[in-house]
Amino acid sequence: MPKLTFVGGIHPYDGKDLSKDKPIKAVLPKGELVYPVSQHIGAPAKPIVAKGDHVITGQKIAEAGGFVSAPIYATVSGTVKSIEPRRVVTGDMVNSIIIENDGKYDEVEYPAKIESVEGLDKKEIIRRVQEAGVVGMGGAGFPTHVKLSPKEPDKIEFCIANCAECEPYLTSDYRRMLEEPEKLVLGMKAMLALFDNAKGILAVEDNKPDCIQKLSDLVKDEPRIEVYALKTKYPQGAERQIIYACTGRAINSKMLPADAGCIVDNVDTIVAIYQAVYEQKPLMHRIVTVTGDAIADPRNFIVRIGTNYGELIEEAGGFKEQPEKIVSGGPMMGFALFGTDVPTTKTASALLCFTKDEVSMMAPSACINCGRCIDACPSRLVPRRLSVYSEKFDEERFLAENGMECVECGSCSFVCPAKRQLAQVIKSMRKIQLAKARAKAAPPPKKEEAPKAEEKKEAVKTEEAKEGKEEKKDE
Repeated sequence: MPKLTFVGGIHPYDGKDLSKDKPIKAVLPKGELVYPVSQHIGAPAKPIVAKGDHVITGQKIAEAGGFVSAPIYATVSGTVKSIEPRRVVTGDMVNSIIIENDGKYDEVEYPAKIESVEGLDKKEIIRRVQEAGVVGMGGAGFPTHVKLSPKEPDKIEFCIANCAECEPYLTSDYRRMLEEPEKLVLGMKAMLALFDNAKGILAVEDNKPDCIQKLSDLVKDEPRIEVYALKTKYPQGAERQIIYACTGRAINSKMLPADAGCIVDNVDTIVAIYQAVYEQKPLMHRIVTVTGDAIADPRNFIVRIGTNYGELIEEAGGFKEQPEKIVSGGPMMGFALFGTDVPTTKTASALLCFTKDEVSMMAPSACINCGRCIDACPSRLVPRRLSVYSEKFDEERFLAENGMECVECGSCSFVCPAKRQLAQVIKSMRKIQLAKARAKAAPPPKKEEAPKAEEKKEAVKTEEAKEGKEEKKDE
């Protein structure tokens, strides 16, 4: 079996040994649950409940705000306490539905489970995914029904399951593949039912030989699905890199995977597709890795969306030592947190707690022109130059040097001996450029229509009448 990869990348300490050998544990939330209406790329969901309403598990509490949007469902039974802004992992205040958990977990009745997708047409499969509120659960949060609806479905040649899980410390996909591989394979079958000319690829890094073996055994009689072993390297699981490794096709920032004939989804997303299509259950749970050297009992938890991060730390035995740094997501691309009073969402993959903040201990110095950032960059850029252009706000040179092709993986910062935060300043410039592009593409504001001639005459008469009355009053 070939071991595939891309050019560039790094090999950081993976930290997966802390949690990978412990089975997934289910968590029942204790306090109130918080559901931000923006848990995905696109228009926020619109609340369809009000303060004081009683809801049950599996009940829709917010509907999609447009085609590029996704509904949200209650993950417990209880009472809607309020709808108000709450802080999320990025530090933003986002309008959220707050539900007081009654501890009963009453649940809606779901339709009978189906054993095969053969009796479903393509529109019904996509409708079920859309209705279930499935979004990309690897971090991006793009509504999955949109991804499964390309303009030219006949040109899709590969459906790739991103089983790489290349971010250090994260083991949720690993445990899912070991404990529930059948759901992953059935979810892939549902995807392939949408694309007649596509082949399914389960792309797994070779540091997971047990998963490779288990999945290979499951698909040995599936002519349209194959397991690919990828070399273990970060960021092997980035969309562009995994497409190149599996197909040899390259895409850039102006292209979608569909432009290269590919659809890519991560493990948890494909399992959510399985639940939506076969069981007609909405997206209500996800697996979260709670780990790091500050955690007493690192492991993976199956979590009801909306659960507070602080409760997950309690379930993991609390802190054995007070952490200096807490990160939501992976250490390379996650968000550092000021506190743990934030909710889990559809895109919450991990909670990392470290006794030392190694980044803050780094004192940056002048670039020594060693070229290590160039060797590590998976997009074949020159990060040192891009960082200088970003710091000087030289937009013209930044764009000329293909700065928008950066995937923000952080490999350049990781290998820099001068400890320069290259990825951070490049990311800031990219955000500015993306905001400008969105503003430029937005339709111009509508101008107020000029009043018609008859309306003008009527307005003049009215004004004259008013003036006449005022004159009589003055007299």
